[in-house]
Amino acid sequence: MTEPRTDPHLGTVVHIVESRQGRPNLPSDGCPFCPGGLEAPEPYDVKSFPNRWPALGDGNCEVVLYSSRHDAAFHELGADGVRKVIDLWAERTTVLLARPGTEYVMVFENRGAEVGATIAHPHGQIYAFDHTPARIARIFASEWAPDDAPERLVSANEHFVAHTVFAPVFPVSVSVAPRTRVGRLAALDDTQRSSLAATLVEVLRALDRLFDAPLPYMLWVNQAPAHDTGTEWLNIEIVSPWRAKGVPRYIAAAEVAGGEYFNPVNPEELAARLRGMH
Repeated sequence: MTEPRTDPHLGTVVHIVESRQGRPNLPSDGCPFCPGGLEAPEPYDVKSFPNRWPALGDGNCEVVLYSSRHDAAFHELGADGVRKVIDLWAERTTVLLARPGTEYVMVFENRGAEVGATIAHPHGQIYAFDHTPARIARIFASEWAPDDAPERLVSANEHFVAHTVFAPVFPVSVSVAPRTRVGRLAALDDTQRSSLAATLVEVLRALDRLFDAPLPYMLWVNQAPAHDTGTEWLNIEIVSPWRAKGVPRYIAAAEVAGGEYFNPVNPEELAARLRGMH
């Protein structure tokens, strides 16, 4: 059971989900995502299934398994493996958006204990909202388009570009987007999906090389809602709290209180470092 509440002064939406207090923090009897485990009794390449501990109510939250390999990083699946995940993201987005009452589908991943992941097996999640979350609505209302600053360029191919973010809240913040406007994952054609897979492999591999350690990160897809305007531009954000190897940048009281942030990492210098990691 989930109870959404809206702060009467700030408009912040908070979902009170008492049932998630009882979810297991770490598996006690083996990985549930490995073949033969609780959630994957049969062998698989990629797989999605309903989350047993949904934050938005039954049927609105899914888990996506990237691979049967327990110790694989996302980028280690290679372009072919990542492409299978992209195809599944697109398929589930389409299915969930077709359901009555679904307005927005959020695809995301938390990687590493530092950002709250409780299971190391490579996986992500999908949430189906009955509204478009405010931050995402603001992004698209601003007529967002990919950065074109060469000093912030991280990776590029014929169809996709990746840049560090101009004004990042997190020390590591990278945006990946198609060169031409596409609203949703499902609208990407075969060539674009393969290009996206190649870009994600390159960017995520560079991020793991940045500090010579597996980088804890959050990844999410900003895509058009069910009632799109045709102006939305698909983009993927990848952020990490690390400012150095094993050293997180904690958000301080002044930042939370004022909604203004102080980032010690220069995004142009970060882009140059990441370009050197290819």
